[in-house]
Amino acid sequence: MAIFTDPIREHADFGPGDAEWLHLLVGDWQMVADLAFADLALWFPHPELGYVALAHVRPSTTHTVFHADFVGEGIRSDLQPLVDKAWESRAIERSNETNWSSDMALRVEAVPMVRNGRTLAIVTSHMDLSSSRMPSRLELTYRQCAYDLLRMGTLGLWPDFASPTGSRRGAPRVGDGLIRLDAEGIVQYASPNGVSAFRRLGDGESLEGRSLAEVTAGLLKDRRMVDETLPLVVTGRMPWRSEIESRGVSLSLRAIPLRDEQQRFGALVLCRDVSELRRREMELVTKDATIREIHHRVKNNLQTVAALLRMQSRRMVSDEAKQGLEQAMRRVATIALVHETLSQGLTQSVDFDELIGRQFRLSAEVASPSQQVKTQRSGLFGDLPSDFATPLALVINELVTNAVEHGLEGRTGTVWLVADRSGTEEGDELLTVRVEDDGVGLPDTPYVEGLGLQIVRTLVTSELGGTIHWQARDGGGTAVQIVLSLTTH
Repeated sequence: MAIFTDPIREHADFGPGDAEWLHLLVGDWQMVADLAFADLALWFPHPELGYVALAHVRPSTTHTVFHADFVGEGIRSDLQPLVDKAWESRAIERSNETNWSSDMALRVEAVPMVRNGRTLAIVTSHMDLSSSRMPSRLELTYRQCAYDLLRMGTLGLWPDFASPTGSRRGAPRVGDGLIRLDAEGIVQYASPNGVSAFRRLGDGESLEGRSLAEVTAGLLKDRRMVDETLPLVVTGRMPWRSEIESRGVSLSLRAIPLRDEQQRFGALVLCRDVSELRRREMELVTKDATIREIHHRVKNNLQTVAALLRMQSRRMVSDEAKQGLEQAMRRVATIALVHETLSQGLTQSVDFDELIGRQFRLSAEVASPSQQVKTQRSGLFGDLPSDFATPLALVINELVTNAVEHGLEGRTGTVWLVADRSGTEEGDELLTVRVEDDGVGLPDTPYVEGLGLQIVRTLVTSELGGTIHWQARDGGGTAVQIVLSLTTH
């Protein structure tokens, strides 16, 4: 998928970081659209279209004025002179006349985005004036905040590369709660949702006229657990994110310092109650830990069963009974190894190469205590679904054991394990697994499959939905090939 700056790369004379700065702008300008109660569009000069629209954002605090998508299209002729003027002046320009579009009276502003003394693009703001009424204090404050941010854009001060880009969920939005601070960190205005958020933390007084840092400090019960970024966020000094927790309520805070050419003159602090979100995350962490513990206990129980089978086999007089118990012990141990791997991670997939790397050599050694057997691996299995790992590990264990016991028949030899992942023209992903040996080869006469090969065939066809084929190996010996589809798993 192309990013929005691709259409202008051959025309733009960008310096280091300029394209990234515009991407940072578009990634964060929903906040400005919500504060301005206006649609925002990003424009760049084009030799044929005058200006081309690179991006468009609609406000979530009011209705949009543009229902049709115009990204990638040229600018309207009546809008271009205003954009031209802003490009040249590097200052915010407002149309002298009210623009009309689809029976709407619009106020249009053109804001140059200037960095390192060069205009990189123009942001146009389109606000509906048709439903004229006396604006509330909230609207006036929001619009002033939007203007301050766009004004910082003309000075190259916003967006800030120090702004948070982490993946922690619960980023505050304008509608969640907004607090405006002065240069000293005193609250000038707090939206109703912002006041409600701090009331849930335990503050029962009005926020306006008070230091947000002092308010926050008074709500903290255990200061040993305080995020070290919190003081800089609640004073509006750094464009970071932080969290505060009190009385079972978690509040996510984000600060946006307001600056001009000389100094920082205030800040915006967005706040959001993320208590329910954090509670669900904690539940997921608890469930993941429980699942890991279950896998760990299953592994321990299976190892206990394997040990009991080993002890029982030593008491057997019959060689056939002893061999049967030893084979059962190996199968149980293989399943235990899979559960050990699953207990070490929280993902739905398993690094099968790490798992089978230990199991492959162990299977050959256990099946050949009195003979010299070499093992060689090639190819990569990659990450496989966890429900895929147990049956496939059992299949490989049985095939390696069969190759040592019946293919090599007590002689020195080599067992190969080869994995290959490939795709088909239909888009399916296939995994091909081959187990080969340089032993005596396939018998000339039909033979009866033992329990091990019956298990293999059942697991491959029923559990894994694949196919299995035995054939003579080039150079002597036997080759078993399994083909599995990963698309359906």
